[in-house]
Amino acid sequence: MKPKKLAAFKGFKRAFFSFRDLHLTYHQSSADINGPPMGSFSLKGCEVTPDVSVSQSKFHIKLLVPSAEGMVDFVLKCDTEHQYARWMAACRLASRGKSMAYASYQQEVDSIKNLLKMQSAGNGRENGGGSQHQRKAQPVKLPNDFNVDEYVSSRYVKRARSKQALQQRISDAHSNVKSLTSTEAKLQYIRAWQALPEHGIHYFIVRFRNGKKSDLIGVASNRIVKLNMDNGESLKTWRYTNMKKWHVNWEIRHLKVQFEDEDIEFKPLSADCKVVHEFIGGYIFLSMRSKEQSQTLNEELFHKLTGGWI
Repeated sequence: MKPKKLAAFKGFKRAFFSFRDLHLTYHQSSADINGPPMGSFSLKGCEVTPDVSVSQSKFHIKLLVPSAEGMVDFVLKCDTEHQYARWMAACRLASRGKSMAYASYQQEVDSIKNLLKMQSAGNGRENGGGSQHQRKAQPVKLPNDFNVDEYVSSRYVKRARSKQALQQRISDAHSNVKSLTSTEAKLQYIRAWQALPEHGIHYFIVRFRNGKKSDLIGVASNRIVKLNMDNGESLKTWRYTNMKKWHVNWEIRHLKVQFEDEDIEFKPLSADCKVVHEFIGGYIFLSMRSKEQSQTLNEELFHKLTGGWI
């Protein structure tokens, strides 16, 4: 583990971690498990971001943990893909107030493993910490007039060693999915898209009540997050699970959200307040639907949640 505030110190400090309910606790070693821990913190309401490079065997988990002093950054380093998938799934569930006993834990693990498998496709590296060797698929021959700039963002083209190397990566990745059916390819694309750290987040420039300058917020499927406008880092998170109610003042175009520990009020500047309100109401409506419940669309509830007065 390495706190980002101590990032000037190179390397990570190895410790023995244990996960219980929503709390992450660490000791100097497994022999000290019955003694006082070196540290412990709750992951409920934290931000969980992957920092992974399969080709470099880099499996990091970035945590932005709420505390009395504000948000604290931690980086957890996992040794293997299997370890990373289990811990990442546990951290994601804990951030939503759910433990590893929750029914979707294994589904989270499998989803993360599938994403890692897609990233490692075609490079012939060892999978799962070296226990099983992948068979390298035959690269796909791309057309002679294939232009990388038409398929890849310019910022990634600039970061690549060369366009030829980038083209080879595309060929290798394509070889791993060429045998999929159309439906399988679409589902795999959706899973990869959903695993992205910024999946489902919509950004708005707002001015908080009594604020002197504009701020950036993101409205996601399970939270509202205040972001640093310069680098996009999370500054504060408010989760819907702690929300009591929200209200739109149509006269001054303000949106007020009441949480268990505080209230926030802001005026959207980059969009009408109705748009922000509909995103929040829509996401809450989706969170109330599950596979275990009836999927019949409750239009009355949907219009109530997105109609302006809750």
